[in-house]
Formats: sequence, C-alpha cells, structure tokens
Amino acid sequence: MTGLGVGWLEPIEASTQRLLATVEAMTDAQLGGDSLIPPWTRGHVLAHVCRAGDSLVRLLTWARTGVETPQYPSMAARAAEIEAGARRPVAEQLADVVAGAERFAEAVRLLTPEAWERAVRPRTGELRTPETLVPMRLRELEIHHADLNAGYCFADIPEPAARWILDDIADAMIRSESGNPSLVLRATDSDFHRDLTGERRTAVVEIVGPQADLLAWLSGRIPAEKTALTAGRATPVPPAPRWI
Repeated sequence: MTGLGVGWLEPIEASTQRLLATVEAMTDAQLGGDSLIPPWTRGHVLAHVCRAGDSLVRLLTWARTGVETPQYPSMAARAAEIEAGARRPVAEQLADVVAGAERFAEAVRLLTPEAWERAVRPRTGELRTPETLVPMRLRELEIHHADLNAGYCFADIPEPAARWILDDIADAMIRSESGNPSLVLRATDSDFHRDLTGERRTAVVEIVGPQADLLAWLSGRIPAEKTALTAGRATPVPPAPRWI
C-alpha cells in the first residue's frame, strides 16, 4: 500500500464501529424516526451511508483503472437507491454497513502508486485524488452518525475528523459558484481559523464559537440559535451556507 490516504482507514474503521453500536441499540420502529435532515428518516440516512460508500468505491475504481466511472449514474438513481433501502430492518442495515465497509477498505488497499496520483471527479464537480477521496468516507460516517439523532452528536466527532470536515466544507464554499462568502470562521476551543473572503473585504462576518457548533451549523444540521455561535457586534449569525 502507498499513499497517505491509507492512514485514514483506521479512523474510518473506528467511526464505522461507533455507527454500528448506535444502530445495534435501535429497534426497527426507531429506524422510522426523524433524522436531523428531514424528510429523511433514520432509515434513509443509513441507506445513504451504505450507498455513498459504494459511490466512493466507484470513484476509487476510476482512479485505479483510469476508466471513467461516475460516482452515481444520476441523481435520480441516487435518490431511488436511498428510498429502496430506507425501510429495511435493523439487521439488514447493519449487514449492509459491514459489507460496504469491507468493500471500501479493499478498494483503498488495491490502489497503486499511480492511482493515488490520478484525479477523478465526484458528483460535486471538483477534481480529487484518492488522498482526499478516502477521508470523504470519514466525513460521511461522522456527519450522518450525528444525523441519526440517536445520542451521537457533533461534539462526539473526534477532533482530527471534525477538523478535516470543517476544512473540506470551507474549501467547498470557496469553490462554490456564488464566489467567496464574506465569512471568517474561528473556533474558540481549537486552532481552527479560516478566512473565506479572499479579496472581498466588505460586509465580512466573523462566526465564532465551539468547533462542534461551527461544524453543526456549517453542515446545515443545527440552526445558529441552537448553538453557542456569535457573529460579533451583536450581529445575528446568518443562515448557514448551502452544504456540499
């Protein structure tokens, strides 16, 4: 194996085990309960976690073989897959998560030195090599674990993962078609600090607060009024930007 991305397999496996423990404690009826991202239920979230993992395997296969393999055939196909898996019982969801984790880890281990350098294009449009594709799986697992609304919250996300996810979201905001947002982001309990304004220095809003609250807000899961975030000078925290 080669490539720094292999180092993410250990935290990805740990994240998978935490997710499995949460799901194992649920009943089939609880899977139909509300998630943090309505109208999806918890079952929808888990179905998405499984199919998103397979979509990353397709991108890693593209990187390994050089044969273009889209992340999803279409967004309609993506939605249909999620809907088809949403109402499965706990046992089936668990088995799917485990099998998908094995497929993902194998896809990472099969990457050649050349593959680690090959850029492919996920559905969000930017070019990525496996070095940043692999930790996208950790992002999916951690954010969607919190989405289950079943006891695991943004403050439970390990700091290295939370930090990578924050930077990834900030990078996506800078790439967005709307241009650089007039935001400066600063955590009060870590060294996370991102200036997203670029050359734009007008109407700058500095969003300050605990790192977990920044992540919950930036990912569009928790409204600002339910966090400890502030915007300085008594300015209300604006609505969260559209997440990736």
